[in-house]
Amino acid sequence: MSHLQFSTSQNCFFSLNLLLGQMTDLIYTEKELVQSLKEYIKAEESKLDAVKSWANKLDVLTRASTLDPEGYLAHPVNAYKLMKRLNTEWSELESLVLQDPSDGFISNMTVHRQYFPDQEDEKGAAKALMRLQDTYKLDSESFARGKLPGMHHNAILTVDDCYDMGKTAYNEADYYHAVLWMQQALRQMDAEEEHVVSKADVLDYLSYSVYQMGDLPRAIELTRRLVAIDSSHQRAGGNLRYFEKLLSKQLNELNQEGQEPATEEPIQLGTYKRPKDYLPEREIYEALCRGEGVKMTTERRSRLYCRYHDGNRNPRLLLQPMKEEDEWDSPHIVRYLNALSDQEIEKIKELAKPRLARATVRDPITGILTTANYRVSKSAWLEGEEDPVIERVNQRIEDITGLTTQTAELLQIANYGVGGQYEPHFDFSRVRVTSRRGLKCMSDVEAGGATVFPDFGAAIYPKKGTAVFWYNLFRSGEGDYRTRHAACPVLVGSKWVSNKWIHERGQEFRRPCGLTEVD
Repeated sequence: MSHLQFSTSQNCFFSLNLLLGQMTDLIYTEKELVQSLKEYIKAEESKLDAVKSWANKLDVLTRASTLDPEGYLAHPVNAYKLMKRLNTEWSELESLVLQDPSDGFISNMTVHRQYFPDQEDEKGAAKALMRLQDTYKLDSESFARGKLPGMHHNAILTVDDCYDMGKTAYNEADYYHAVLWMQQALRQMDAEEEHVVSKADVLDYLSYSVYQMGDLPRAIELTRRLVAIDSSHQRAGGNLRYFEKLLSKQLNELNQEGQEPATEEPIQLGTYKRPKDYLPEREIYEALCRGEGVKMTTERRSRLYCRYHDGNRNPRLLLQPMKEEDEWDSPHIVRYLNALSDQEIEKIKELAKPRLARATVRDPITGILTTANYRVSKSAWLEGEEDPVIERVNQRIEDITGLTTQTAELLQIANYGVGGQYEPHFDFSRVRVTSRRGLKCMSDVEAGGATVFPDFGAAIYPKKGTAVFWYNLFRSGEGDYRTRHAACPVLVGSKWVSNKWIHERGQEFRRPCGLTEVD
């Protein structure tokens, strides 16, 4: 199977379930709601001014009437006006007070609420930030202060934002990230930043999370701070006694006397080791995403060339051959420049956007397509018959690769927004039911979003309008396990890609089979 990927665009936001178009719409929705809120406030102020006017006028009248009630009512006009006020005008005032100017605002909120993100979206966005934090080794302070590489818009996280991030991690039993974000909330709180959450709540979550990370001395120190703030706290006293008893037991087992004092060093990235997970090559994969450990030696670079590619004198490429650059020598990975025009990119996005849905993977046990945390993106599939642009792109793929697309999969359009990723995976089936060749195209991304190959240490960066191509099957039909690859999380911006996986069936005379495992 071979893989081609086109870069199609820049700047798209994406949380767990929302795409840029939807997120952009929400920006304007929020602006409209703010305007509606201002109109509501103006109406409330107008209503209050009218009530105040009534109150001032009646205050003057009652002051005069109560000085000499009988003398006041001796005047027939005053008697009439008193009857009129109590019968009519006080009823009008009552109606004014009962008016609810919020109706318009509430109605507007109700209309738009159906498009609001839900709890899962918010949780997904928080997890995306933590994923970026891990992959690119960014501390919580950097995020909270908006200090991200390639970032043009300033954005900060408040004490309450950091607390909510920590609470999201805590609720997932992710104590590693809970510690980082609760500590950041506490740091900003100690710097006297404004906050709604109480320091006791932050210390409660932080002390228990630190305990879960195995740091008993620090858990004790934090719990003592909590008790000092709130001596009647429901859990603090019990936790403190439990932590102290547990630490004493550990020290006795080690034949040590006295309680080990908590370090004065503040908790930061690297204080605790991130727990291992299901991905064996996690460290290699993330290092490549950061541009570390790329095995591009001087000797290897000397074997890479650029050339004009006419597809073995293909008539459609003779007058305007493709510019081809070697990205890697073995396995051979090439990039084609100007593979898609800006107009084609926009048309493809226009066709794909209405159909984009959360990308799925096939469950290895049930065989059912399902979503997975290791693949966070949205995708759509486009047929050649839908638009001349798709047909033209499919034909260009045939011309460039020399392979038929008659047995290929449909053109897949995928969007990896901020935090979007696809962890290391194979594009071919490891059970010999069907194998494929794949073709990928990539887009500009401001930071992050590389395609990396942990096995041989390559990192291929997205460039708008270019196409990257490699075979992931040997000529023998066996899978090339070196081509296990991953889409790194997008740190800033967005990565739009169009993928074309070309199956080996139908290529018998275009790429003849061989008996050995060679490129």
